[in-house]
Amino acid sequence: MDNTATNLVENALREAAEKVELALAGYLSEAYTGNTVVAEAMRYSTLGGGKRIRAFLVLEFCRLFGGKEEAAMPFACALECVHAYSLIHDDLPCMDDDDLRRGKPSCHKKFGEAEALLAGDGLLTLAFEIAASNVYVSHKSVRLAISELAHEAGAVGMVGGQTLDLQGNVSTYADLKEIYLKKTSALIRAACLLGYFAACDKPSKRDIDSIGLYADAIGLAFQIHDDILDVKSDTATLGKEVGSDEKNNKKTSLKFMKLEDAEEEETLLTLLAVEAISEYPKSEILCKLAIWLLSRNK
Repeated sequence: MDNTATNLVENALREAAEKVELALAGYLSEAYTGNTVVAEAMRYSTLGGGKRIRAFLVLEFCRLFGGKEEAAMPFACALECVHAYSLIHDDLPCMDDDDLRRGKPSCHKKFGEAEALLAGDGLLTLAFEIAASNVYVSHKSVRLAISELAHEAGAVGMVGGQTLDLQGNVSTYADLKEIYLKKTSALIRAACLLGYFAACDKPSKRDIDSIGLYADAIGLAFQIHDDILDVKSDTATLGKEVGSDEKNNKKTSLKFMKLEDAEEEETLLTLLAVEAISEYPKSEILCKLAIWLLSRNK
């Protein structure tokens, strides 16, 4: 990917992240969530970090199908709240037991396990309050978005994937892919479809299939890239401890293939994602994002 394309993606991500951060700060303000310890923990874990890639997908898929940014922003913020909740819970000692997140102490290290657990619960419920309060779209779009978000974040989606991950019954790469599709791709699929629903309340099967293929492919590639970074990066760059997968005896893609094969796999998945949406007008930035994700270092 050349420097021009890289700069295009990074500038677009930065601009979107600034807007999302401002909107999230409003939803997480004391006036909205109170001044309790749990509210502080919610703000600590959600604001001031991350590239907001999932929120960016919400905004861009809305734009792709002719919608306005103001219609997508509440859905983008709801998605970010769900994502932040999942990271808080993932870091808990009973889950992945990580002490660092985005270069600072994990929520439970800062506020204690009980408050971290409640902060995650608070963010999850806040997400649906934000989505339900979207006045810039039709009632049908709100219903579609809330249903999709709940489905992809729940027992058959992200939570289901985390459950399979904890059980550790992974004997083949196909088993691992099922986990990754649920644990990682599901929330990315929700992001893409929430953007679509912000622009369209009469979805077509063709659009949903194309969006789903893009989301699943970049989600799998994203997780494989995380596996690679866990062995190739360093703590200062990654913002969390490297080698945690091996420390926790987790099976990753690198348990089933060599490093170079994993890099080839993520490249093929990226090409599949690009192919899925490249025929849509205005899809250039989303195609470039998929390619850019291969070069991220954290």
